[in-house]
Amino acid sequence: MNSNNSQNRNPRISITKSSCFFSILVIVIAISVSFIIPQTNYVKTQYLNPTISSLLSHILRIRGFNRTILNPSKSTSTSPNLLPNHCLLWMAPFFSGGGYCSEAWSYILALNQYSKTSSFRLSIAPHGDSDNFQFWEGLPVQMQRLASELYQTQCRPEESIAICHSEPGAWSPPLFQTTPCPPPNSRFTIGRTMFETDRVNPEHVKRCNSMDMVWVPTEFHVSSFVNSGVDPSKVVKVVQAIDTEFFDPIKYTPLDLSALGNLVLGSSSERLNSRNPFVFLSVFKWEYRKGWDVLLQSYLKEFDSSDGVNLYLLTNPYHSDRNFGNKILEFIQDSKLEKPIKGWAPVYVIDSHIAQVEFPRLYKAADAFILSSRGEGWGRPIVEAMAMSLPVIATNWSGPTEYLTKVNSYPLSVDRMSEVTNGPFKGHLWAEPSVDNLMFLMRHVMSNPEEAKSKGEKARQDMINKFSPEIVANIVFDQIQGILEKLD
Repeated sequence: MNSNNSQNRNPRISITKSSCFFSILVIVIAISVSFIIPQTNYVKTQYLNPTISSLLSHILRIRGFNRTILNPSKSTSTSPNLLPNHCLLWMAPFFSGGGYCSEAWSYILALNQYSKTSSFRLSIAPHGDSDNFQFWEGLPVQMQRLASELYQTQCRPEESIAICHSEPGAWSPPLFQTTPCPPPNSRFTIGRTMFETDRVNPEHVKRCNSMDMVWVPTEFHVSSFVNSGVDPSKVVKVVQAIDTEFFDPIKYTPLDLSALGNLVLGSSSERLNSRNPFVFLSVFKWEYRKGWDVLLQSYLKEFDSSDGVNLYLLTNPYHSDRNFGNKILEFIQDSKLEKPIKGWAPVYVIDSHIAQVEFPRLYKAADAFILSSRGEGWGRPIVEAMAMSLPVIATNWSGPTEYLTKVNSYPLSVDRMSEVTNGPFKGHLWAEPSVDNLMFLMRHVMSNPEEAKSKGEKARQDMINKFSPEIVANIVFDQIQGILEKLD
């Protein structure tokens, strides 16, 4: 008996040692490759992602999190009589750190906390964008534990409602390398997606119509998908959740932005005229769609060094290198913007990784948030800023029209629609935000702090009342219950 117990304990010790070894190995390889490859950060990321993804999967397997999705030959260790007959398999890029990633997590956390019944099991699986090890490391420990727990939950084909939470090009058959979704023989399939332009291309319309149902986040998307040819009976609006408990301004102290940001234009205005500068913050990946050019043009035309303002841009590469300072200087030169007599208003770039757990402190350090985007599926940083009671200026078109109002924010007007000139959505239309209106709104927010504070407070209340996890969990739950009733 003692001998058997000893033999049973040794594998556990081995597993723990192996887990630590492979955790360290991931970090060592990541650091080593970063020194070995003398190329741009984008190239490094493309090289590292497959390595990190495979090693992360190996760590999960060693820790006992190995399971085959929808494998009918396997079953859970719990007696089938004690388990619900249905399983909700949510497939998404849970470790990418992108928009679909954050949105998928908002649903999972909401369902996990507020599900009203155990009529279905919840399982997750990676799908879509590649993994980002830094994002995983920056997740709160409880989210890492939940990911491990839900990853272990198995779903059989005949009991599964599969949600493919990604852009339709990732759905089966995928147009790039990813886990196929939906898995074969799923009982019911849902595509969860969105678009930032005025339409859906024909290939994606075809993929949407192959699903049993398509969930989109806003009325804007319901209209654009149906107008593009997606079956109206399949399109359902399911809004996105924002964790209003996590993004709660009373819980946090501000980050020191001056220690994070690199000054790329102007001179430091800290403590100018014995007061702190007014801080504008924008969060986006560096791509034309995000309207960084509109933001810079408006800010630099409206303010100079004497105004006591700072603009902080938290950004990361999108098919580009990280040389954002030079990109900004080149834009100014190409735009023929005239330098003010008193000098440029300061512009700072934050391009270092900020862990997810630190984002509330980031917003807490700002006085106002701006996103002059040409199109958004939802606008994750916008709702995060609104939940943090920040006054928000955002383009009044596409996804954000679902929650922006003149009472809770400063909707940025659109001058005209313009054509997408390159990429997979060439020929589509998106918005051109008004430079003049953005100039006015930025000055107005700065000059009217009480009004701005009131709008920020209203914004947080709207996030709580309309998009908090409990509200959205009930919406998702009702949708799943309706599906189960039809299936049964």
